[in-house]
Amino acid sequence: MSKWEEKRLEDIIDVNPPVKLKKGESYPFIDIDKVSPTRRSVTNEEVKVYDGQSSSKFCDGDTVFSRITPCLENRKIAKVAIDGDAAFGSTEFYVFRAKKKKADARFTYYLTSSDAVVLPAINSMTGASGRQRADKRFIQRLKLNLPDLPTQERIADILSAYDDLIEANNRRIELLEQTAQELYKEWFVRFRFPGYENTKFENGLPKGWNVVKLGDYVDIKGGKRLPEGKTLCGRITEHPYIRIRDITASKFISLTNSFEYIDDETFDIIQRFTVNTNDVLVSIVGTIGAIACVGKSLDGANLTENCVKLVNVRLFTNSFLYHFLNSDAGKGAIQAGIVGATQPKLPLYNIKRIKLLKPDAYLIVAFTEVIEPIDREIMTLMDKNRNLATQRDMLLPRLMSGKLEVN
Repeated sequence: MSKWEEKRLEDIIDVNPPVKLKKGESYPFIDIDKVSPTRRSVTNEEVKVYDGQSSSKFCDGDTVFSRITPCLENRKIAKVAIDGDAAFGSTEFYVFRAKKKKADARFTYYLTSSDAVVLPAINSMTGASGRQRADKRFIQRLKLNLPDLPTQERIADILSAYDDLIEANNRRIELLEQTAQELYKEWFVRFRFPGYENTKFENGLPKGWNVVKLGDYVDIKGGKRLPEGKTLCGRITEHPYIRIRDITASKFISLTNSFEYIDDETFDIIQRFTVNTNDVLVSIVGTIGAIACVGKSLDGANLTENCVKLVNVRLFTNSFLYHFLNSDAGKGAIQAGIVGATQPKLPLYNIKRIKLLKPDAYLIVAFTEVIEPIDREIMTLMDKNRNLATQRDMLLPRLMSGKLEVN
């Protein structure tokens, strides 16, 4: 029989525990934008020299907890998975570490990701508008009904089983997306497309290929900001609202539990600014150049004014355009089109001016036909992940409250 009792969070979890780093040495670095609300773990993608700068410090297995708005509301919380003994990162992380013989590291992540901790932390926020931060001392002294260590481990086993499956699917998705992007490079960058051996080249390009402007082959439509006085609602409706933060490194953007929504009244006002399945999206302010295709779960969703969609595609296909924009040439063209020093943005007229190679039409069709089965498998895996996440999130509050007994 499991044993539960009321404790303060600090009784089982250390907040911002000491980590020794040596000045002048290199360590894994994790910034806050690398934490995704849809992924359990965050890994280091870069290594930086530690020179004593202000930062959070953590070890493998710790949990990083975003303390600032809107990152905390967006559930930017993750379990650290790094190569090495120690790392550092954003100053906007609180670091949680399970106390030995009192807490399980996996349980620590699930507990601090749950409403039992996140909602009180949000309510504790103070500071200037837009820069509010959760109160560390309040979180440490938060009283919760907590289970004994064996029960924590069993709870973590159950929830981890779902996340293990999700992560396995994510690895498969990444491999499929890499395969598709590599095929684009092979055909349209290295020019090793089917039949290239018998193709004549002129000025370094296959004969018949030419450089065109993107705006001559697509229409570019902006999203829409929320009407004055209207806000995103704190409940699920039939109208998800796509923001830049919802565009991840994956090709397809799909509905997750991190999405926010608008109500019926707001939708009636901005209903012309919706997206359709397979529309290509490009972010134009803030994180400029984020690219994604709309997944079927977001067909009819509303789009932020900080993104545009490419519609009425002519000659090319949506999939071809996505892979072009995600290529080195496409990314370079986007960066070259950014204007403004203090508030950078990508104007629509510069998107229209982006230049790309127009291959023979039959190759565009052939490429798309090869990519389509890959895309279908990716979307199937994303659907599986969404269902797994839904099941996990339904279990989480029941397990954390003790309403669902574990043996």
